[in-house]
Amino acid sequence: MTPQGHKDRLSAIDASFLHQEKEASHMHVGALVVFEGPAPPREDFRAHLESRLRLVPRYRQKLAFPRFEMGRPFWVDDPSFNLDYHVRHTALPSPGSEEQLRHLVGRIFSQRLDRSKPLWELWVVQGLQDGRFALISKTHHALVDGVSGVDIATVLFDLSPVPAELPEDDGWVAEPEPSGADLVAEGVKGLLRTPFDLAGQAIGAAQHPLRTVDRVRESVEGLGEVVWAGLNPAPDVPLNVEIGPHRRVWWVESRLDHFKEIKNALGGTVNDAVLAVVAGALGSWLRDHGVRTEGLELRALVPVSIRSDQERGELGNRIAAMRGPLPVYVSDPVARLATVRESMGSLKESKQALGAEVIAGLQDFAPPTLLAQASRLNFSTRLFNLIVTNVPGPQFPLYLLGREMERIVPIAFLPEDHALAIAIMSYNGKVDFGLLADYDAMPDIEAIGDYLEESLAELLKAARKTSASAARSNGSKKGTPGRASKPSRAAAPEQG
Repeated sequence: MTPQGHKDRLSAIDASFLHQEKEASHMHVGALVVFEGPAPPREDFRAHLESRLRLVPRYRQKLAFPRFEMGRPFWVDDPSFNLDYHVRHTALPSPGSEEQLRHLVGRIFSQRLDRSKPLWELWVVQGLQDGRFALISKTHHALVDGVSGVDIATVLFDLSPVPAELPEDDGWVAEPEPSGADLVAEGVKGLLRTPFDLAGQAIGAAQHPLRTVDRVRESVEGLGEVVWAGLNPAPDVPLNVEIGPHRRVWWVESRLDHFKEIKNALGGTVNDAVLAVVAGALGSWLRDHGVRTEGLELRALVPVSIRSDQERGELGNRIAAMRGPLPVYVSDPVARLATVRESMGSLKESKQALGAEVIAGLQDFAPPTLLAQASRLNFSTRLFNLIVTNVPGPQFPLYLLGREMERIVPIAFLPEDHALAIAIMSYNGKVDFGLLADYDAMPDIEAIGDYLEESLAELLKAARKTSASAARSNGSKKGTPGRASKPSRAAAPEQG
């Protein structure tokens, strides 16, 4: 893991998430994590968290903005860091239902993070039904991306009920807060480094001319695909309306083996099956709202990690945005999955992700005044109808101070004029869909949840029918041609 130092400059992508944040568009992400058993005592939890902060030093740092727009902001140590500010404790009133929990999560995600402090909160929620408790994590997107999955919540967990022991005190002392003049000087140094960074790239290109020509050609083609996508905005549907600051949440639990059963029977990947289920649910919801879906294809923003193996475990964002198709016009579930599979295959073969990565790299050398424009080109909200992000999680149990994690519901963010975002995460054999919606624009968020369950059931039924048909066909081929034989009890076809 690369050290997260004092006065580190935000990457271009991280800074773009700050630029995109508006009064009604909060750029924090997070998760609801439910555990078995009662919550640990406050002091035990605090001590456990404090011992793990050394694993994510950025969580004791805040933003510092240089004057005169001298480059992107910096991460600096917070000399006033107070763990008790970031860790909040609350409880649900009896009976501690899921409805009450959803309202709490919605209220927490309706509030922006304070930019004068480290950009995260962690809520410990007691009083859930069946004697359980929950954690609600909330972190600004500039600090951590959902694809990397490294944040304060993940370092809290252990692989066994007995937590790994770390020294209680890591001896952290905040570096002195830089003055305005210091930040301006750092900004000037960054601007002076830019020509040398470019020169270094030029030297590398001269040493490997053929490889460089191929890379340039692919990059230009990728940029062309991004520009072409920018000239073709997403269709206008009720999912894209003016939103306010308040949020609703909903979640749907399913099983990973159901999606594997679908892809094994009908082809494609687990992600293809997930997108087909989402497309089926959105098609039903749109038709409920009077939208004709014949020939209508929604566009989902699908974040793709461009993090190298050497960058794994680092905080910050290394993602590119790809626009994935959601064929809501296809009513048959099998045909819908086939359409998604074909479209996603074509998308992976395209250079759209490379084009987005080139734009991200150009932002590293862009003047601050152009940063927002580059960000809009890369993540233009008119190019997609909603965010759909699918993150594979660990397929083994995790523990917090001896309490086993039961489920994790991911929560994305809402860009401007986007009333719905869907985040999906698998964990220990389960798949949870986390729905985040604008409070006023989508009062019927539970309908999306119902349609997700129906869409999955419909696709699973079709997969099982295909598997049963294939099994019968294979069974008949095992008989001897031209000779009648009496079927044994073991060979008799299944009933139903």
